[in-house]
Amino acid sequence: MITIRKNADRGHANHGWLDARHTFSFANYHHPDHMGFRSLRVMNEDRINPGAGFPPHPHQDMEIITYVLEGSLAHKDSTGGGGVITPGMVQYMSAGTGVTHSEFNASDEEPLHLYQIWLLPNKRGAAPRYEERRIGDARNGRLKLVASADGRDESFQIRQDADLYAAAVKEGESLEHAFGAGRYGWLQVARGGIELPEGSIMQAGDGAKIEDETRLSFKALADSEILLFDLA
Repeated sequence: MITIRKNADRGHANHGWLDARHTFSFANYHHPDHMGFRSLRVMNEDRINPGAGFPPHPHQDMEIITYVLEGSLAHKDSTGGGGVITPGMVQYMSAGTGVTHSEFNASDEEPLHLYQIWLLPNKRGAAPRYEERRIGDARNGRLKLVASADGRDESFQIRQDADLYAAAVKEGESLEHAFGAGRYGWLQVARGGIELPEGSIMQAGDGAKIEDETRLSFKALADSEILLFDLA
């Protein structure tokens, strides 16, 4: 069963400097039917004005992945991690026992558009860590493994039984993914639009909960970027 959550139905917060869409309950947005899915807890789509951002703030026991669509993100944290993340790069921070970090639009002229994703860890109280990686062309026309529990295929090794894939697909291209027994999925359209085999259309900002399915396939209706989670 595939259940689509439309972009227009997500939580919305506009703070002037930040325009945010919340797929799941977050901050002042609360919906009892959308508290997360499996280990996936936060799926925020943020647009941040030039020069603006989040000042230093703490996190604990959360696996945090940031995927930049447009612009550049300047990151600093108490592990000593830091850098500027641009499209084609992915950032991973395991908050563990506690970490303080700041995130700002690195440009004083260009807007920043990103997804920030949180997963619940399967181990609490671990040491914090930070990594960033360029996936670039590796996601073109294919599902590129970005994060996994075992770190295979040059992915981030995260503290959860979850695989995250990213793909950039051109109009007319199709992709598919097989789910193992007892696995679940979440599909997020970050840019463009896709069509599922039964004819359902998903546009940018739409997500879909995938249950009791052994295979997922879709066709790009325009040049698109997607994120796909394979979850325990």
